[in-house]
Amino acid sequence: MTEIRYPFLDLATVNAPYIDEIKAALARVADSGRYVGGDEVARFEDNIRNLIGASCAIGVSNGLDALRMILRGYMELGRLRPGDGVIVPSNTYIASVLAITDCGLSPIFVDPSVESFNLNADGVAKALNENNAKALMTVHLYGRVAWDADLKRLAGDNGLIVIEDNAQAIGAVAPVEGMTAGSRMTGSLGHAAAFSFYPTKNIGALGDAGAVATSDPELAAAVRALANYGSDTRYHNIYRGWNCRLDPVQAAVLNVKLPYVAVENGYRRGIAATYGCEITNPLVVKPVFVDDDSMVWHQYVVMSPRRDELQRYLRACGVATDIHYPTPIHRQPCYETYSGLSLPVADKISKEALSLPVSRCTSIDDARAIARIINRFE
Repeated sequence: MTEIRYPFLDLATVNAPYIDEIKAALARVADSGRYVGGDEVARFEDNIRNLIGASCAIGVSNGLDALRMILRGYMELGRLRPGDGVIVPSNTYIASVLAITDCGLSPIFVDPSVESFNLNADGVAKALNENNAKALMTVHLYGRVAWDADLKRLAGDNGLIVIEDNAQAIGAVAPVEGMTAGSRMTGSLGHAAAFSFYPTKNIGALGDAGAVATSDPELAAAVRALANYGSDTRYHNIYRGWNCRLDPVQAAVLNVKLPYVAVENGYRRGIAATYGCEITNPLVVKPVFVDDDSMVWHQYVVMSPRRDELQRYLRACGVATDIHYPTPIHRQPCYETYSGLSLPVADKISKEALSLPVSRCTSIDDARAIARIINRFE
C-alpha cells in the first residue's frame, strides 16, 4: 500500500500549537471539583456571544442536539407546530434533517446552487410557493456563508423563522446583516443558530460539543431548560427535556482555542488560495474562490465526473482525500420515503465531489505539490 505523504487530517497535529494550554485547562477542571456546569461553561458562553454578536449563548452536548433544541424550543413556545415545514438544503449532512424529523416537523428539500453548494433565493422561493413552510434552515456548508440580501428579504417577507446550521463556518462573515442581531457573523444571522465543535471542525473540542446562539431571550431560556432535563429551577421541570449539557472539560478546551478562530481560518484560506491558483486540470472543477471573510474553508471541495478515479489516483500518489457526502439524504435508507424526490444537484454533488486536505496538516508547499499531482491526472 502506498504511503500517505499528504494526510487529510491528523488531530494531534491540529491541536499541537495549543496542547500545553489545553493540558493546563484540563488540569484546572480536574482540580476545581466542578464537573458539570461551572465557570468554564459560563466563560465559553461569554466567548461565543462576544465572538458573533448575539445576546445569548448556551453550551450544549453537540451540534445535532443544538439543532434539535432550537426546533423543540420553538415548538414549546408555540411558534412551530407538529408537521410544519422547514426548508433545508438537500445536500447537507444528515444531522440537519434528523433534527427536523426528530421534532415531528417536515423537511422541505431544496437543491442548492452547484457553484456554491448552498441554498439560493430562487430555490427557496420555489419551495415557498409549493409548500407550507414556516422555517428556513440555512446551512453554511463547507464554511461558505449561505446568506445574502435576497434570502434575508424572502425570509422577512414570508415570516420564516431562520435557523442557521453553523457547524462548519464559525468565524465567517456574511455580506449583509442578519435578521435580528445587527451582526454579519455566522451564528448571528438568523433567529437562532447551532454550532458544532466536533474535533474535525475549524475549532474543535476533544470530543463532542456544541452551542446554541440567539438574541431571543425566550428561546434561550427554553433551550437552556430543555438541555437540563426540562428544568427551569432545580427539581422543577417545565418541559420533558433531555440531558444535553456541555461538559466543562470540553468547554475548557474550547476556551483555549476560540481566541484563535481568525488564525485557524486564515491558515485554511492560504491553503485554499494556493489550490485555486495552482490547480489547472480541466477535469477538475475548483470551488469558486471568495477572497474575503465569507468563506472559512472547512472543506476544499472539487468536482470531477471521474471523481472515484481521481480519488484512487491521488491515493496511489500518497494524497489522502475524503468525500462529503457520498449518499444524499433522500437516498439514505432511513429516509426512503423521500427517495422519489427529484434533486439532481444533490445527486450530482454526491457523485462528483471530492474534498482535498485543508488544515494545519497541510502546508502551502504541500498544497502546491498536491496541485501538481492533480494536474497530471488524465
